[in-house]
Formats: sequence, C-alpha cells, structure tokens
Amino acid sequence: MGNERVYNFSAGPSMLPLEVLKRAGSEITNYQGSGMSVMEMSHRSKVFQKIFDDTQAKFRKLLGVPEGYKVLFLQGGASAQFSMAPLNLIGRTGKADYAVTGNFSNIAYKEAKKFGQIHLAASSEDRNHTYIPAQEQLELDPEASYFYYCANNTIYGTEWQYVPETGNVPIVCDMSSDILSRPVDVSKYGILFAGAQKNMAPAGLTVVVIREDLAGQELPYTPLMMNYKTMIDKDSMYNTPPCWCIYILGLVLDWLEEKGGIPGMEAIKHSKAQMLYDVIDSSRRFTCAVEPGSRSDMNVVFRTGSDELDAQFVKQSVDAGFTNLKGHRSVGGMRASIYNAMPTEGVEKLCDFIRAFDQNN
Repeated sequence: MGNERVYNFSAGPSMLPLEVLKRAGSEITNYQGSGMSVMEMSHRSKVFQKIFDDTQAKFRKLLGVPEGYKVLFLQGGASAQFSMAPLNLIGRTGKADYAVTGNFSNIAYKEAKKFGQIHLAASSEDRNHTYIPAQEQLELDPEASYFYYCANNTIYGTEWQYVPETGNVPIVCDMSSDILSRPVDVSKYGILFAGAQKNMAPAGLTVVVIREDLAGQELPYTPLMMNYKTMIDKDSMYNTPPCWCIYILGLVLDWLEEKGGIPGMEAIKHSKAQMLYDVIDSSRRFTCAVEPGSRSDMNVVFRTGSDELDAQFVKQSVDAGFTNLKGHRSVGGMRASIYNAMPTEGVEKLCDFIRAFDQNN
C-alpha cells in the first residue's frame, strides 16, 4: 500500500475526514499565528478558550441542544459513564432500569449493580443480541431513578430505531457509535453521552449532554471527578481537558455542517448502509444475522458460515486496500464500521470486493 491511505473500517478509533486531517496538519505547529500547537497551549489561555467555546457552541447548534442542558467535554471514555451515571442519578429512589442489548450495555448494567437496585427491563440475549426489544417488551419501573440503554451496538450490529417511552423516568443513553449520524430530540433524554473516537474526534474525549436539574443528587461517596456538578460548575475545566481532541471535534463539526448537518449526514449514512446490506443479502456466501428492523447503519456485521473463508476474506481485503474488517473477537465473522467519515466510495469498493469474493468462492 505504501503511502496510500486505506479504507479503515475500524469500530473505533475510526477514520477521521481527510479534510479535517489536512486542516489540522496545516495548523499543527503554529495554530493561527499563536506560534504553538494546540497540543502545547494552556487550557486557560484566551486562544484555547475560544476553541473550547466555539466547539461547544457548534455542538449545541448541530445537535439542537435546548436550554436547561449542559454540554460537557470529559475524559475516561464512555466506560467512565457506566459508573458516573448511577453515582449521580440513582440516589433519588435507589433503583434503575437497564436494557441489555449487547456487550457494552451489559458492562454498564453490571457496574450499576454496585450502587443500587438494578432491574433488567429488557434483554436481547435470548437471540444472541440480533434484535432490539420493542416498546411493549420493556418492563419499566415507574419508580426507577432512570432508564439506561445503548443506542447502537458495535459488536452485534444492532441499533435502536426508536426512543423508549418511559413516562417521567429520565433516560440515560450511550450514543458512542451513532451520535451525529441522525437527528436526536435531546429533550427526551436526561443524559446522553458518547466516546468521541467513532464519529467525532480522536480517542480521549467523552461528550456528555446532561439536563442540569439532574446534577447535584450524587451519592455521598461520589469521587470529586465523577461528580457531574463539579464539571458543570467548572464548565468541564476542573482539570485540564483533552485540548487537542476538543479542537479536532470543532473541525469535524465544521466538516459536518458543510455536508448538510445531521440531516444531510443521515441521508448519506443510510444510503451507505442500505447499499452494503443489499449486497450481503443478495449474495450466495454471506449472511447478516441481525433482524432487518434492528440493523445498524453504523456497524454492519456479516459472515460466510465458514471460519476458514472468513479468514480468507479478511486477508484478501487487506491486499485490496481495506483494513479492520475482522469481526470482534467475541463473535467472529466480519464487521464493516461505516461511520460518518467513511466516504461512499469506500463502501462502493467494499461492495465490489464482496461481490467478487462471493463469485470466486
């Protein structure tokens, strides 16, 4: 491959828009005449404060974050939120509802059990996480402090196509792998969060959107840095934030706006996903186990039914200019993660490769 860029189908960290990388590269040693890189400047400087404020404002505008909500730029990945959410919210009633539809929601469910009475409101484990439970399958407790779910499941390739109705119970949602890919009515959520390394920026940044009235009810032993109120009061700057990641997020948001914002991106991503599913479904060798109404537009999972052929497919795909198509180690097969930055051309070429492999094997 030499110096050529590959089509990177990694589930995360994933590819960033080439335009963003080029712009960041042009500013990496001297950001807008400051004489230094963003990686070198003080987070308390006026130059970085402007980057921070502009990025926060762009994010609010693109996602449509209403008044009464704070946008926080934190660290610790989405995994830190598995602890942070119950520590800050469960104190109201001591109870919470969780829907387990994949690996990461299961980890969050197990973590929450340390802090209160956790009820399994729904699970898709009975069919190996190949579907998303319908609203009528959710066993909801009206006294729960919150209801938790993960919007998109990177390992099993499922995605919630609706927002659960929970009455007055606040919803906490992990949107790590589909944030900024489709419109979101933020007012339906108490908290939504996302690790940045799939659809937004490099690894190291976690974006949290929280309804402000939910902060300040933390359990008495909540660590200072795990307290939402600490971060709200200091506007994410109690300690040094991930400055470079916040800067890159700002560039990605500019790029997203040029693509028609979130509605424009939704049309592109759905077109890419449909193209790929159509090729898989019409092939001889390949299958996707996920039920059609639950299929993810972000992570397309497929396999041949033969471990040997799957390995051959992955090996040949590298020679063809693709990378990271091997499925997660826990499930095998193949997985194509087609986040916002994956160009349509990359998916078209992958479809051609699948057709050729199907014909020749």
